[in-house]
Amino acid sequence: MHFRIADTFTASLARLTRDEQKLVKTTAFDLQMDPSGKGHSFHKLDRAKDPNFWSVRVSRDIRLIVHRMVSSLLLCYVDHHDKAYQWAERRKLQTHPATGAAQLVEIRESVQEVAPPRRAEASTDANAGGGAAASVAIAPPVSAATVTPAAAGPALFAAYSDDALLAYGVPLEWLDDVRAADEDGLLELVTHLPAEAGEALLELATGGTPTLPVPADADADPFLHPDAQRRFRTLDNAEELAQALEYPWDKWTVFLHPAQRQMVARDYNGPARVSGSAGTGKTVVALHRAAHLARQDEDARVWLTTFSAPLAKVLQGALFRLLCNTPRVAERIDVASMDAMALRLYRGQFGKPSKLADQAQIAAWLQEAAATVAGLKQGQAFLLAEWQEVVDAWQINHWEAYRDAKRLGRRTRLPEAQRALCWQVFEQVQARLEQAGQLTWAGLFRQLAEAIPERAHPVFSHIVVDEAQDIGVQQLRFLAALAGDRPNALFFAGDLGQRIFQQPFSWKSQGVDISGRSRMLTINYRTSHQIRAQADRLLGSEVSDLDGNVETRKGTVSVFNGPEPVIRSYPSAEAESRAVGQWLRQCVGQGVQPHEMAVFVRSQAEMPRAQAAVAAADLAAKVLDQHMTSEEGCVSLATMHLAKGMEFRAVAVMACDDEVIPSQARINTAADEVALGEIYDTERHLLYVACTRARDFLHVSAVAPESEFLQDLLQHAGSR
Repeated sequence: MHFRIADTFTASLARLTRDEQKLVKTTAFDLQMDPSGKGHSFHKLDRAKDPNFWSVRVSRDIRLIVHRMVSSLLLCYVDHHDKAYQWAERRKLQTHPATGAAQLVEIRESVQEVAPPRRAEASTDANAGGGAAASVAIAPPVSAATVTPAAAGPALFAAYSDDALLAYGVPLEWLDDVRAADEDGLLELVTHLPAEAGEALLELATGGTPTLPVPADADADPFLHPDAQRRFRTLDNAEELAQALEYPWDKWTVFLHPAQRQMVARDYNGPARVSGSAGTGKTVVALHRAAHLARQDEDARVWLTTFSAPLAKVLQGALFRLLCNTPRVAERIDVASMDAMALRLYRGQFGKPSKLADQAQIAAWLQEAAATVAGLKQGQAFLLAEWQEVVDAWQINHWEAYRDAKRLGRRTRLPEAQRALCWQVFEQVQARLEQAGQLTWAGLFRQLAEAIPERAHPVFSHIVVDEAQDIGVQQLRFLAALAGDRPNALFFAGDLGQRIFQQPFSWKSQGVDISGRSRMLTINYRTSHQIRAQADRLLGSEVSDLDGNVETRKGTVSVFNGPEPVIRSYPSAEAESRAVGQWLRQCVGQGVQPHEMAVFVRSQAEMPRAQAAVAAADLAAKVLDQHMTSEEGCVSLATMHLAKGMEFRAVAVMACDDEVIPSQARINTAADEVALGEIYDTERHLLYVACTRARDFLHVSAVAPESEFLQDLLQHAGSR
């Protein structure tokens, strides 16, 4: 007998209390061991339109909805008694007549004309394959029987035939509603449709051309269709069930969108990159890519990496959840940050480096050296930026190379005479490094990049890099050296719109050419339409790298609705903290747990305001460090730089004041207009990263005068 779980089950399980979840898990294990259900109270759902829906008693009030047949048992949903029954009475499991994919379809019984709600509950059905939990309902959910077909504006799909809409996975029952949908009602409508249908309609509405699902053969198993595999999982043993139940919020590590699956399994004859805006599942693709490569070859050694140790820890945890039931595959994958692996390889190649110079030491040496060079007009800020972005980044070690350097991104006019004086300063710093036996990180990566090609055997068969937009020049050279010219050796995942640490540079100039092997993800599963649309105002519609590869946010769609973000400025820090505290309490009232909430600020200097807000909400708080470990019962507090790789149901971004973001301290270090522009870009990216950590609720606040960035967010915002 096939034992399966649906993504609607894992999402509904996540909304229960911890004690309730334990009872549900025990029941699920018992059913897997004995699907006949002996010893369990099965109840036939007489009012359900699907004759195979049954309820299973978990406790006095908790009911598990299952689809029960002779050859299979599917866990569909779990909730309190009345809500569980209502869910089952509005759905049926069927095979789509055109695509052949198994679908849980919301039943369309009758039609009433009603005004579309301003805020609606996001159906868990529409979030198949992504996002960890459905959005919190802040208005009564609209049932299938009350969705309006009457369009206030032009009907978007009136000209589409039945066959055309069916080809995209639209259920027969919903064809008339789809044809009647206008722009305002579309987001509400798609929450009632299977994911592939909703995504296709959203893409069509934004001018795209969705990929048609491949119709299955007439005798094919409907659960093996790619669209079905993103929402149903067959579990072969108790270990797989334990994994699925232990981490119900991490659905992305289990259910993949067909477009994601294609990127995971494809063979590439050179470096490849997957990109997409926040929430589109790039990290999930990276995780599955590493696992796929390890499964393909028993002798493979895969390195899964990213630019920081905290993010590498997040990857390690996610990979464990993905592969905990296949330890032999997991053993073939090393998860370590770029710096950690470089140090390990450096020790093996050259021995332990005596010390790595930090920025403060370099700055002090630059200042001392500059004082000895007569006629030097450049200040400390310019010299430090020139060292970091030109001399050290590109590992320039003699005058002729510096004289002829193109100085990408550095447009301050620097006549050769002044450049020669600057070089005297940099030469002294390099001499100090050599005398002290110290390396910079860039120098360490350069030495490794030069030594690795001499090795008889490759260190890794495959390298998968997450958050690739924030790797530096020498790190890329190091990766290119490790990969050589082997196929499938380098795979990158990243978003240029989230670059917050590194200056842009040409990858192609360093031997890494992704032309023709770059793909974009456009379906956002993690963040509501309202939050995504608001955050996107911080960025341009297109971002390109220096090699001409363009990433566009046009056509990116979120598959669920939610409340409008709250964006406000306050007269004082005390007023802001009180207001944010009240908002946090409102989130708790909507069922959001404290550990599902976070407050982000620009730097540690603003942290007291975040702590005051949580105290005003009468909640406990935990300030996250670089280990980024949230705590049950506590609201997480962190700086925006630590927001990378995290997600919460509710996020407050505080202290977005003028001179806080963009940071006035950073602005004061700008040596020229280009450096200033780069600071503004990365500060925008930083706020974008913080805002897009929210799945359902977002509150952005400042003390007047607020940051100029908030003016972008305030356009059409719900309130101020």
